[in-house]
Amino acid sequence: MNAVVIAVSLMLLLSVLRVNVVIALTISALVAGLLGNLGLNQTIAAFNTGLGGGAQIALSYALLGAFAVALSHSGLTSLISGSVIKLLGQEQNSRNENVVKATLLVALLAMSISSQNLLPIHIAFIPILIPPLLQLMTRLQLDRRLVACVLTFGLVTTYMVLPIGFGGIFLNDILLANLNHNGLAVSAGEIPKAMLLPGAGMLLGLLVAVFISYRKPRHYHMPEPSVGLTAAAPRTRNIWIAAVAVLTTLVVQLTTESMIFGALAGFMIFSITGVLKRSDTEDIFNRGVRMMANIGFIMIAASGFAAVVNQTGEVATLVNTIGELIGNNKSLAAFLMLLVGLLITMGIGSSFSTIPIIATIYVPLALHFGFSPPAVIALVGTAAALGDAGSPASDSTLGPTSGLNADGQHDHIRDSVIPTFIHYNIPLLIFGWIAAMVL
Repeated sequence: MNAVVIAVSLMLLLSVLRVNVVIALTISALVAGLLGNLGLNQTIAAFNTGLGGGAQIALSYALLGAFAVALSHSGLTSLISGSVIKLLGQEQNSRNENVVKATLLVALLAMSISSQNLLPIHIAFIPILIPPLLQLMTRLQLDRRLVACVLTFGLVTTYMVLPIGFGGIFLNDILLANLNHNGLAVSAGEIPKAMLLPGAGMLLGLLVAVFISYRKPRHYHMPEPSVGLTAAAPRTRNIWIAAVAVLTTLVVQLTTESMIFGALAGFMIFSITGVLKRSDTEDIFNRGVRMMANIGFIMIAASGFAAVVNQTGEVATLVNTIGELIGNNKSLAAFLMLLVGLLITMGIGSSFSTIPIIATIYVPLALHFGFSPPAVIALVGTAAALGDAGSPASDSTLGPTSGLNADGQHDHIRDSVIPTFIHYNIPLLIFGWIAAMVL
């Protein structure tokens, strides 16, 4: 058995058994290193070196959490939530409930899509936008697993098929560059076309989640106000200051390309203008950091895990072994390459980081089996995207959890990871295989 397969499988098993994801990643990294013949000292050294790669993301999450709590305290989020609730009308009934549910889901989908290209803020909007809407979702008995699927669809599918924003980075700067570097002569215009069919698999998964899996009401406890910290009344002054803070956060983030300084700028506006009382500022900041701390530590541990996996060199061994076992079976070769991509991305947690690892091996292997250039594009692109939805360490699942679990009623593994794995990885695996065979 390959060290990568064992380590990723162990990490997933421990996560499903409700072992903390940070502990699961750390134990699995140690197992990967030992089975990969790195030895204990070299494994620990590789893990420690990799930890630094997740520090920036962890600090970004912490400051975004503080800004989100401050924004809620200003009264703006209560005003938005209250305005949406008015759509229910004076008398709540099934008809206007369905209208509000549909409107809310479409708005969240549009926001998650635009966060990848129109306003490339990625998951920064989730801890700010979602927590104030939890009361509304609870009143509507909206299944939060559906909301997680909607958000993840926008976060993943967008960069798979649209070469703008993060999609431009994934499709052109990473996928195209690595394909050409490894001997496949393709142009930028061919990449999105080859990824349309795998993208259709993601769309199918979304439709199943919306109309079949999570259409029934789900009951949650109504969120209660935090003890000792009462949100300010939605005064006109506070609302304008909050709007300025949000705009400033966006501008600073886009200008500096840093979520850290964007969130910090927004939080400081609340502090300087007096929207936050001096006696509450530290408590609000600490609440936001605590809300996002687990997410940040998971990202740090995932970076260490990825460093150990790369250091072992077992990915190349795994693919070469599969190549020897396949023989001349082209369809089996496509399926196994996608399956290996799923394992690697679920362990590393980033499709962007997976492409450089697998392209070097996949491109020559795929050309050896006679796959066409569009089929090779679909194979490598889909193999990298597989596992982004459904990985315990992916920001495509951690992001939705950070917002939906603000009141402690949304489990990361059972309510984000497993639903997105079922609805996206399975159809993506099928449609990716079809694309490889027909293109």
